[in-house]
Amino acid sequence: MAADCDPESEVFEITDFTTASEWERFVSRVEEVLNDWKLIGNSAGRLPPEKAEYTSGIWVEKTQDIHFADFKFYITHYFLKQECQTDSRKDNLEEDAFPLAMQDLLCMNNDFPPRAHCLVRWYGIREFVVIIPGTNCEAIISESKCNLLLSSVSISLANTGCQVPMFVQIQQKWRRMYVGECQGPGARTDFEMVHLRKVPSQYNHLSGLLDIFKSKIGCILSPVPPVNIAIRFTYILQDWQQYSWPQQPPDFDTLLGGEVGGVEFGKLPFGACEEPISELHLAATWPHLTEGIVVDNDVYSDLDPLQAPHWSVRVRTAENPQCLLGDFLTEFFKLCCRKESTEEILGRGLAEEEGKENSDISSALSKLTEPAATVPISKLSVSNMVHSARKHIQRHRQIDESPLNTDVLNSVLLYLFPDAAVEKSPDKSKNKTAQSNPCGKAEREQNSDYNLFLQLKSAPSDSLTYRLALCVCLVNYNHGGLRAVAHLWQEFVLELRYRWENNYLIYGLAGGPPDLRCCLLHQKLQMLNCCIERKRARDEARKVLEGSKEKECRVFGGRLNIQSAPESSTATMTASASTREVSPGKSWDSWSDSEDEFFECLSDQGETEAPHTEGEKDDSKSKAEGRLHPYNDMTLLNSMEPLYVPVTQEPAPMTEDLLEEQSEVLAKLGTSAEGTHLRARMQSACLLSDMESFKAANPGCVLEDFVRWYSPRDYVEEDVLDERGNTVVKGELSARMKIPGNMWVEAWETARVIPARRQRRLFDDTKEAEKVLHYLAVQKPADLTCHLLPCILHAVILKLKEEESVEDIPLVKKNIQQATCQASKLLQPQNHDYKKLEDFISQLMAMETVITQVRSLKSKFAICEGEKRKDTEELENFVSSLLEEPEVVVIGAGQGPAGSIIHGLFVNAQRLADFTNEEAALLAPLEEDLGRDRKLTGGSNKVPDFPSPAGREILLRTCVPRPAPYSKALPQRLFCVLMREEFRLAGAFSSDTSFF
Repeated sequence: MAADCDPESEVFEITDFTTASEWERFVSRVEEVLNDWKLIGNSAGRLPPEKAEYTSGIWVEKTQDIHFADFKFYITHYFLKQECQTDSRKDNLEEDAFPLAMQDLLCMNNDFPPRAHCLVRWYGIREFVVIIPGTNCEAIISESKCNLLLSSVSISLANTGCQVPMFVQIQQKWRRMYVGECQGPGARTDFEMVHLRKVPSQYNHLSGLLDIFKSKIGCILSPVPPVNIAIRFTYILQDWQQYSWPQQPPDFDTLLGGEVGGVEFGKLPFGACEEPISELHLAATWPHLTEGIVVDNDVYSDLDPLQAPHWSVRVRTAENPQCLLGDFLTEFFKLCCRKESTEEILGRGLAEEEGKENSDISSALSKLTEPAATVPISKLSVSNMVHSARKHIQRHRQIDESPLNTDVLNSVLLYLFPDAAVEKSPDKSKNKTAQSNPCGKAEREQNSDYNLFLQLKSAPSDSLTYRLALCVCLVNYNHGGLRAVAHLWQEFVLELRYRWENNYLIYGLAGGPPDLRCCLLHQKLQMLNCCIERKRARDEARKVLEGSKEKECRVFGGRLNIQSAPESSTATMTASASTREVSPGKSWDSWSDSEDEFFECLSDQGETEAPHTEGEKDDSKSKAEGRLHPYNDMTLLNSMEPLYVPVTQEPAPMTEDLLEEQSEVLAKLGTSAEGTHLRARMQSACLLSDMESFKAANPGCVLEDFVRWYSPRDYVEEDVLDERGNTVVKGELSARMKIPGNMWVEAWETARVIPARRQRRLFDDTKEAEKVLHYLAVQKPADLTCHLLPCILHAVILKLKEEESVEDIPLVKKNIQQATCQASKLLQPQNHDYKKLEDFISQLMAMETVITQVRSLKSKFAICEGEKRKDTEELENFVSSLLEEPEVVVIGAGQGPAGSIIHGLFVNAQRLADFTNEEAALLAPLEEDLGRDRKLTGGSNKVPDFPSPAGREILLRTCVPRPAPYSKALPQRLFCVLMREEFRLAGAFSSDTSFF
C-alpha cells in the first residue's frame, strides 16, 4: 500500500515522436527563406526579356545562411532587375500558365550572353535560387547526399508553391555541377547535367548531340516536331608576332646606351615593353537554324566561320604587362622607404676625410669669426671650403668608381642649370632667370595644365624643382638606382652653394618670396634665390655708395657727407633691386652672420659737420633721410611739410616650416600678460622698423601721421564746427589705438630716427641661406623622394593627359580627372599616407595600360594617325568598344571592314604557324580536329584560314509532350559545350505531372 502511494511510481517515461529531425528543420528553414523573399505563388505574366538584356541589365543577388545539422550552406537568390511590366495580351492570367523559367527556356533573345552567371548562359533563365556548401565545407559528392538535398528542394517548392527554379551545387566546386527543379501547375522541369574530361568521339558533332537530345525527350510523335538550333564557335588568336613591337627600338648612339624606352632628360617614357593584348576571341554564331538546314557530322561540316551570319569579338588583355611609366614611378616610390643617409650610401671614409678638412658648416663659420685667425680670411671662406670638398670628392671617386657616370652627371646638371653653359655673370644669370619662364602670366592662368601644381602642391612644370624630380626619376631607373640618386643630390647641393657664394641666381625659379602653394623643397630653393637677390642688391648698393664716396672725397677733400651727394645718387640707391643699402664704412669681406649686422649709413658726426650749399633747404628738411615719394598730397599734422612714404625694409620671406615653427613658439608663450606682451613684441619687429624709417623720412611727425599712412582705418576723421562756426575736419586715433598699453604707442615711443639703410636687417640673408643649404645637405635620398613625389605625380598625370589626347579615350580622360582630384587630397598633408599613395599609383599604371592596349589594337586594325579612310571612324568605334564592352558585334560579320581585318589576322597567324615543322608541331590542333579542318577545305592540303575552334557551343530546344503523347507540350532544352578538355551537357527537360 505504501508503494502505491509513492508519487515517484506514477511518473512514466514519455517519448515525443513529433520532434522534428535535422532534415525536417532544414526543409522548414528553406521554406522560411522562400517566404521571406516572397518567392511564393505564380511568377508568370511578365514580358519576355529584350534583346541582350541579360548583358546590359542589372542582376541582383541576396544571400542567407542555412544549416543542415552542423553543415553550413549558402542560399542565394539571383534575378534580373526589371520594371514591373506585364503582358497586356493576358489580362486574365490562366491558372495553369507555364512558370516564367519554362518560358525563358525557349526565348531566343539572349542566347550566349557574354557576361552572366553560368546557369543563365546554360538555361537562359532570368531568376533562380542556388544552394551551395559553405566556404570551408566539404563538397556534396555521395549520391545519397545529393538525392537528400534534391528531395529537400522538391518538398520546399511543393510546400510553398514557389515557381522559381532552385538548384543545388554538387561535386567539386570547380566542376560547376548543378542539379535542380522547377515546379509549376501540372508541370515540372528537371535540370540535369553531364560533365566529362574528354568529348566522346560519337558526340563530337551536331548529329551525335541531336541523337542524345531526341533520345532523352523520348518523343514518339510522328512527324517529330522540329528542333531549333543555335551554334557558336569560338576561335582564339594568340600570335601577334607579325605586328609591330609596342616600343620603338633604342638608339645605341645616344647617352642612354641603348635603353629600351629610353628618353632624354626632362621627359618620361611611356608604353608597354610587351604585347598588352594577349588574345583575341572571335565568336562565329549561327543563331537560328533548324534540323536539316545544316550538316555537321563525322565526315562533313557546313559550319564555315566565314559564312556565319553573326560575328562578335572580345579581347583578353595581358595581366600586368610591363609598362615603362609605371615602372619608373614604382621604382621612384620605393625610394621613399629607404632609410640610408647619403653618408652611408656613398661611404663613410669620404665624410671622415672631409671632416678633417673642416667641411662642417658650423665649424667653418666659427673659424670665420675667430679674432685671431692664423690664415688669411679668404682661405677660410665657405666657398673655399666647398671647392676643397669638391677636390676631395673627385680624388676619392677616382679610386672608387663613381656611382653616376660623369657624362650622365654633366648632362643632368646642364639640363638643370642650362645657364652654366655660358659664362656666369650676375647680369646674364638675371636674364636667364627671366627667360626661364617665357609663358606670360595671363596665358598661364588660362592653362589648366600649367596650374595643376596648385592642386597637387608640387611645383610649376617649368621650374627647377619639377625638372629635378624628372632627373632623379630617370637616374634612379636607368643610371644606378639609390647610389646614383645620392650622388646627383650631393652634386646638386654643391652647385647651389657655389651659386650662393658667387652671387649667381638659380635658374628656373620665379622671383619673389617662397610660394606657399608649392612643395616645401621648391619653397626652400626660392628662399635661397631670395637670399641671393638680397645679397646682389647689397653689392649693387655698395658699388653706388663707394662711387659716391669717391666723388665726395674729391669734392670735399675726403670728408664724407651723404647729404651733399647729388640727388641722382640717392635715387639710384633707392631704385636698386631691393633698395637695401650697405655701409661702406666696413670692409665688405668682413660681413658675417651676426645679428648685429646693420644697413648703416655714414657716421652721424659726418652728417652734422657737412657744409651747407647755397639755396639748401632748412635744417628739418636736410635731416630727412630715406624718402621714396610724397603720399597723396598729405601734409604732417604739426607742420605744412609733405608727408613722405619712407624707404622700408621688406618683410622677411618665410617657408611653411618656418611659419609653423614661429606659430609654435608664439603659442608656447601662453595667454599670460607677460606672454602676450612678448608675443606682441616679437610680431612687431617689422612695425618698429617701418616706424623708424617713417620718422627718418618725416622729421617732426607724430604717431597720428604714421597711422594715416600705415593703417588709414585707425585714423577717424569727422566734420566739426570751430569757434567761428566754420566746418572743419577733425581727426583722431581709433578706439583700439587708445587702449592703454597699446603696442603701437609703445613701439612709437621706443622707435628711433633711423633710415632703413642703417637699421638692423629684418632678413639676414647670409644666415637664412646657410640654413637652407644645411637643410638640403642633410636630406636623405628617401627624404628627397618624398619632397619630389608631388612633382613626379604631377609629371605622370601630365604625361597621361598628353598620351590620352592622342588616342582620345573618354573613359581614361574621365579617370584622369578623378585621379587629379584624388591626388590633391592625398598630397596636401605633409605626412603622406603611403598605403593610399600605393593604391593611387596602381590606378595611374592601369590608365597607362589601357592607353597601350588601345594603341596595340589600333595598330592591328590598321588605324594610323593622320590617315583617314572611309571606314576609319567605324574601326575606331570598334576598337574603343573592345576595351569597354564584354563583347563587340562585328558589323557585316566576315565581310565588313573589321571582319576582313580579323580574317586577315587569322590567315597570317595560320601561315606563320605552318612556316616550319617545329612551329607547326607546337601550334597544330588535335588530329581529329585537323582531319575535320581538311575536310572543311574540300580535302586539300592547304592551310585553313582558321584554326580548329577552341570551343563549340550548341543549343538545342523544342516543345514536345512528355512523358506521354497526350501530355501537354512543354519546353525542352539542351546546352552543349565542347572544348578540348571539357564536355558538358546542361539539360532542362519538362514533364506533365497531371497526365502521364
